[in-house]
Amino acid sequence: MPRDDGSIRITTASSSRNEDIAARQRRYVLSMSLRTICFVGAVVATGWLRWVLVAGAILLPYIAVVMANAVATKSDGFALSDGGIDRQELPQATGSEDLGRSGHI
Repeated sequence: MPRDDGSIRITTASSSRNEDIAARQRRYVLSMSLRTICFVGAVVATGWLRWVLVAGAILLPYIAVVMANAVATKSDGFALSDGGIDRQELPQATGSEDLGRSGHI
């Protein structure tokens, strides 16, 4: 029976669309919450810490969007065999052995 090369193993199947969207939303909300904390901390803090918090508040939207758009991939670490590339091939047929292949009897 021929093998269906389009099939995937259940262990490497991706999560449902709803689960994927929910995970992306959680990452985005977490990052934006951290950005809000950076803004409030920048108002309260002084010195070098203020500038670190301002930089965090400026960079976090970019990071949040990249994280929210990241596609989750799943891999079980199982490598499929390559079909025996290291095996030697059979020698080419010679003489009477070749008659059956050419269609002449």
